Amino acid sequence: MQRVLADVRALEQMLDTDLFETGDRRIGAEQEMFLVDECERPAPVAEQLLASVSDERLTQELGRFNLEANISPRLFRGDCLRAMEAELLEVVNIAREAATPHRARVVLSGILPTLRKTDLTLENMMPSPRYRALNDALARIRGGDFRVRIQGVDELETTHDNVMMESCNTSFQIHFQVAPSEFVRLYNVSQVVTAPVLAAATNSPVFLGRRLWNETRIALFMGAIDARSAARHARGQPPRVTFGTSWLRDSVLEIYREQIARFRVVLSSDDLEDPMEALRRGEPPSLAALRLFSGTVYRWNRACYGVSGGKAHLRIENRVLPAGPTLIDEVANAALFFGLMSALPEEHADVTKDISFEDAKDNFFRAARHGLDAQMTWFGGEALSASELILDRLLPLARAGLERSEIDAGDVDRYLGVIEDRVKSRQTGASWLIRSIQALPAGTTLEMRDRSLVAGTLERQLIGDPVHTWKPLHAEEQGDWRESYRTVGQFMSTDLFTVRPEDLIDLAASVMDWEHIRHVPVEDDEGHLRGVISHRMLLRLLTRPSADRSGPIAVRDIMKEKVVTVRPDTPTLDAMHLMRRAGVGCLPVVEDGRLVGIITEHDLIQLSATLLESALRE
Repeated sequence: MQRVLADVRALEQMLDTDLFETGDRRIGAEQEMFLVDECERPAPVAEQLLASVSDERLTQELGRFNLEANISPRLFRGDCLRAMEAELLEVVNIAREAATPHRARVVLSGILPTLRKTDLTLENMMPSPRYRALNDALARIRGGDFRVRIQGVDELETTHDNVMMESCNTSFQIHFQVAPSEFVRLYNVSQVVTAPVLAAATNSPVFLGRRLWNETRIALFMGAIDARSAARHARGQPPRVTFGTSWLRDSVLEIYREQIARFRVVLSSDDLEDPMEALRRGEPPSLAALRLFSGTVYRWNRACYGVSGGKAHLRIENRVLPAGPTLIDEVANAALFFGLMSALPEEHADVTKDISFEDAKDNFFRAARHGLDAQMTWFGGEALSASELILDRLLPLARAGLERSEIDAGDVDRYLGVIEDRVKSRQTGASWLIRSIQALPAGTTLEMRDRSLVAGTLERQLIGDPVHTWKPLHAEEQGDWRESYRTVGQFMSTDLFTVRPEDLIDLAASVMDWEHIRHVPVEDDEGHLRGVISHRMLLRLLTRPSADRSGPIAVRDIMKEKVVTVRPDTPTLDAMHLMRRAGVGCLPVVEDGRLVGIITEHDLIQLSATLLESALRE
């Protein structure tokens, strides 16, 4: 903390004496990626892949199934956007080639649909002391499990005992260098334009099999590392992942000071310089302690300090954009953001006088939830849909901003044309994924669905056409269905009808009749499996003498308490043998003592029939 405070004092002195690069604007980017295996599941091979390449642009991320590439900064003029796309393609192709010997592939996806909680273990965390220290520190501050609750088309409520849910998010993070004198004005602009840019860029509607927000990354990341205790949460303390609490008024220092005042230091290093000593030597200090601390507080628009070519500079890093669906889509998103960052300050001297901070923040979360369908409040209180706002107001502004920055005319047409066509067609990456889910045949299991989404995305990414031209998935793209039935968890039923031990047996009988099922699990209020009621048990009850059936009968009176169960990772063949040996018609699936699913004779008969049909076709 002493070093962090010293760095803030050094930064204050540098701002007072104009020790920053000004004049030229530069842009840059960070490309995050997923690695998947031949079955479209996360492939934890990042260590081996990185060991096999010498390109310094490729680096590790939190998960062993993640990669990151740092794209070279370049002057914001001329062919910079086209050069950024070319470098992205170059480095992604290097990663693709390096992944092949490890039987892995690279996918650009905001959230990988095939991720499951079983992938989010500490064993799948990259073996970095920094990551482990971050995990331990945030868990200690939190004082319990991290909790995520997201309401979309489906609902997700889950807890996790480590920060690996953060590894479920991959982004395309873009950087915009600014002068200190214009930082406040441009940072506020970035806060305003982030919402409509995100609305056009959404690509993360599916997580853990649930259809949630158009850009679920936003809600997931906020919960994945929310270290607030119950008491701090009750007081309304902001989380470490935040849009912010108000407009900036005076200086970039406001951001750093607020973060230091609100959040604990969770990482440190022995290699931290004395910044004043560097200033006495006439050199810009690295401010390593401040940068390390800021790396553990996650604003969606982040203030960044850096040193390049012996000169200090400030950047605004926009962290909201998802990876994918294609590289041209990503650069088009960046072009819209950069164009608006260049144009709006010319049109509006101070955006804080034209729109309230609360409306800008509300627009951001509306965009994350609803994408292009979001209703937004714009300057002067005007209410517009995201689509109307982008087409009628923002695209002309972005064009003017890019032209004012002397971006090549052909590139302006190319990238803003992608945005225009995407918005007019109303097909973002998120809407393509949802339409593809709707287009798959009835009866497609969750596992098959999510594998198909990843396989279809991979195939289209390699072609490289922007997402607004993609056709939805079709039945023939489901691939090798056998890979979706290797374990019980891949096809078990999770939408369960259950009863409690104290319920009337009449209720259990009615549920079986109404839902046409032959087995009803019995669970307590905490989800622990307590027994099973079967159709056969009800028949036996009917054959009892009437004297034995007088008065209400509770489920606990006849349920089978000693139940044969399996885990989600039980091989399907083992489950079939177990069911036959035990002479049971169903196998409840239990994890950590709680009921998570069920497989029945009917499920296995369907699986056998599919296997037979496939064998006959072959």
